[in-house]
Amino acid sequence: MELAYYSDYAVRLVNTEEPARGKDTLTSVEAVRALFGGNQSAARRATDADVTRFRAVRTRLRAVFEAADSGDETLAVDLLNSLLLEFPVSPQVSGHDVRDDDGRPLWHMHLADHPSNATAGYAAIAAMGLAFHLTEYGVDRLGLCEAAPCRNAYLDTSTNRSRRYCSDRCATRANVAAYRARKRLETTRPGLPEKTGLAAEKAQRSSLQVERRPGLSGR
Repeated sequence: MELAYYSDYAVRLVNTEEPARGKDTLTSVEAVRALFGGNQSAARRATDADVTRFRAVRTRLRAVFEAADSGDETLAVDLLNSLLLEFPVSPQVSGHDVRDDDGRPLWHMHLADHPSNATAGYAAIAAMGLAFHLTEYGVDRLGLCEAAPCRNAYLDTSTNRSRRYCSDRCATRANVAAYRARKRLETTRPGLPEKTGLAAEKAQRSSLQVERRPGLSGR
């Protein structure tokens, strides 16, 4: 199982809430179970009590992203370490369900959790996955969408560290808003440059034209 898969646990949980919009989809045990994706054996452990516990972990994970997004690397690492201490995992070498052409296991690292409840298991995997991503790519690869009021979390995997939005939809919306803001500024800015070319010629002809009405010609 790839480490990117583990780090996505954190993103999925954080993005169940959009504080600026007052939206929260983490309101039932079914919503909790959906976060586990294909790990149905872990999802079945979830109970109604996990809704509140998941929300508490979500708040702590968002704080990690907020610290990273603001440039406070030390705080981001400290917050993440507190989660790792509280929700530990056991790294194991695994080869289940994945075989090479000769039928031999394709060995890979697996994070085995031993949770007392569904929240502890999910939090352990999410925190460890985020830690792998942070140490491999850097704290600045943990971001919050700049398309207000979104602020969804994302993991920047771009080659030039240029990601600023959680999705193409938010990027498009932000670019359109910026374009419209520039156009408004251009139309209201004092001292606009004079017209040139064909537009200037038309304006000059219009200003020099004298309307001649019937019966008003001077004699």
